[in-house]
Amino acid sequence: MPAYAYTGLTAKGKSIKGVATADNLTTLKANLKREGVFLTAVTETTTAAAAAAGNAASREIDLSGLFDRVTPKAVAATTRLLATLLHAGVTLPESLKALTEQVESPRFKGILADIAVRVNEGSSFADSLARYPKAFPPLYINMVRAGEASGALETVLYRLAEFMEKQLEIRGRVSKALMYPIVLAILGAVIVTVLMVGIVPKITGMFEDMNAELPWNTRLLVFLSNFISGFWWLILIGIGAGIWFFRRWRATEAGRWLGDKIILAVPVVQDLVRKIAIARFARTLSTLLAAGVQLLAALEIVRNLLGNAVLEKVVSDARDNIREGEGIAVALKRSGEFPPLVTHMIAVGERSGQLEQMLQDLADAYDRETGNTIERFTALLEPLTIVLMGGAVGFVIYSIMRPIMMITEMAGKT
Repeated sequence: MPAYAYTGLTAKGKSIKGVATADNLTTLKANLKREGVFLTAVTETTTAAAAAAGNAASREIDLSGLFDRVTPKAVAATTRLLATLLHAGVTLPESLKALTEQVESPRFKGILADIAVRVNEGSSFADSLARYPKAFPPLYINMVRAGEASGALETVLYRLAEFMEKQLEIRGRVSKALMYPIVLAILGAVIVTVLMVGIVPKITGMFEDMNAELPWNTRLLVFLSNFISGFWWLILIGIGAGIWFFRRWRATEAGRWLGDKIILAVPVVQDLVRKIAIARFARTLSTLLAAGVQLLAALEIVRNLLGNAVLEKVVSDARDNIREGEGIAVALKRSGEFPPLVTHMIAVGERSGQLEQMLQDLADAYDRETGNTIERFTALLEPLTIVLMGGAVGFVIYSIMRPIMMITEMAGKT
């Protein structure tokens, strides 16, 4: 029986090497397929050489999988390509096979290869996607399921790609807006730490040798400098413990509710968070309804995507009221968490039978508002960060210079 040295991908995209014996290449492929391995290369070899290669391969440690993950950006791009292929008349199994060769991530390549095999064997596309919840969220799977049922899969995939790209764009705007203040804050913290640990002890030591009476701000600076220098390890432990306890608290239902309620009460921040949540709510609900998902099921999916416990409770209560025959606009208006413009536009969409289009228009409008709010938030945050960091550095410098000026004045009088 001939021996084969092969390389392949597991269903999770991990690269694997091995040696196996089989009657022929077809039998080898079938055996490995049952084990969840998809061949990428295979060569026939002698049994001795194969054993040596197998032993060497078993000693290899593949660390690439630790850093390889399926990103939303990759999923969005693949979804748009898949929609384009289906629109061109390519069958779903052939499209998935083509995409498997297209993607660069080994993990994603393995996932797509497994999905292609399952679809080719008769499984539904949605059921095959559901095996990988980390790569494909419930929204994605439910929309694909609705698209398969309605026979409009390519249209649903186009909508999905557009939706995901829009979400990535908003996330990129927020990250870009926060980047400069965060870098500035870190730089300011480093400068203050260097001054407190490296410069202040040397200068204040001179004052202590002169037995000079130091002003209160200099004494405070000396105390902080000594504390940071002597107990830096305790500070790091305290920061780490504080972050751990805070995350544990936020993971609880009460902590998440209270934290999100506080966020919705902070000026400027609450405006940004609310607009992002409303835009996500409107666009997701519009996309789901257009794909044929029932309203109650769509609201349940939307509720889990808002990212704020207070607003999630509003949508959950609205869903219960809608089940009893109430309109969605009335249910949302009662909460007071959605602006009157939002509930009014939804009410108009319900009355006219154009709810999906009205939600789409609402999402577009709030996306523009989100961009404007981010610009205003950045315009406020950047100078605020500069003032705080400048104030901290200025306090350190002033606390050092004031005793020097006092000693100089005393020396001039004598």
